[in-house]
Amino acid sequence: MSDAPRITESAVAEAVDAALAAVASAADSAALKAARSAHAGEASPLAQLNAAIRDLPGSEKAAAGKLVGQARARVAEAFTARQEQLAAEEEQARLAAEAVDVTAIAPRRRLGARHPLTMLMEEMADIFVGMGWEVGEGPEVDHEWFIFDALNTDPDHPARSEQDTLYLSPTQRHLALRSHTSTVQIRSLLSRPLPVYVVAPGKVFRRDELDATHTPVFHQIEGIAIDRGLTMAHLRGTLEHLARAMFGPEARIRLRPNFFPFTEPSAEMDVWHPTAKGGPRWIEWGGCGMVDPNVLRSAGVDPAEYQGFAFGMGIERTLQFRNGLSDMRDMVEGDVRFSQQFGMVV
Repeated sequence: MSDAPRITESAVAEAVDAALAAVASAADSAALKAARSAHAGEASPLAQLNAAIRDLPGSEKAAAGKLVGQARARVAEAFTARQEQLAAEEEQARLAAEAVDVTAIAPRRRLGARHPLTMLMEEMADIFVGMGWEVGEGPEVDHEWFIFDALNTDPDHPARSEQDTLYLSPTQRHLALRSHTSTVQIRSLLSRPLPVYVVAPGKVFRRDELDATHTPVFHQIEGIAIDRGLTMAHLRGTLEHLARAMFGPEARIRLRPNFFPFTEPSAEMDVWHPTAKGGPRWIEWGGCGMVDPNVLRSAGVDPAEYQGFAFGMGIERTLQFRNGLSDMRDMVEGDVRFSQQFGMVV
């Protein structure tokens, strides 16, 4: 055939040299695979020379076959040797990349922490559990009757306006985000047998702007005690015990006359904080008083037979002056570094 390559020693040597050069220049297994296809595959020069043997006269086939066969064997051997070499080099490089220094210090991962507000609520609730009280819970979305009416709040009271309370649509359902955890006090009176001693920590909602001293979503802890013969003296003793458990044995409280719709008489409570930032001083802490007879009647309790007291204070405010925090926004931004100041409690 006129198109068949001529089988000469120079043609075979040229094909072998080109193949060996490709083997030597292959930098990795992928390059070597491409070189094998080009110089040892079916379309390679050596393969074409081998195919041309069939067209030679019988007397020339043996010599040509030996020449081409030796050349192909030499190229195959070179490819095999280079493949083994590259495989060893790549394995060594992979092992080096995956090497682990067992003497190195392990990387320290920053763990999360429980939020100090959660821990403070639990701490305060535990103080009351230790006195034999129960912990009550209630829905954060509640009916207006539980939030206001049952608590002796007049229909035209400012707290019931949309400027202060977050109502849910449609307003005809009279549902709102609770503005205090006093709703749990009413639910406890309706669902538990007397006497009742219940403390209710939880989340509440107001139409406040977020700033250094206010937040629209915050936490309160409120308590109610209904029994025979309870007086303001029992209220004061309970709150004084809480203050000393929270702020140390030197802490004490004082009560200043005030007005709340659901208590009569009512008082504003201050706590003497002996370790306050800037020096010992009185700090306004919360409100309290004897439960108004109208509130007892709303829950079906006879005020002639049972009396009681109630109180409430903000958890954020407690954490703020207990730990010398100046900006309430730090408590809601979700920065784990803030929580880590209070210990890695998980």
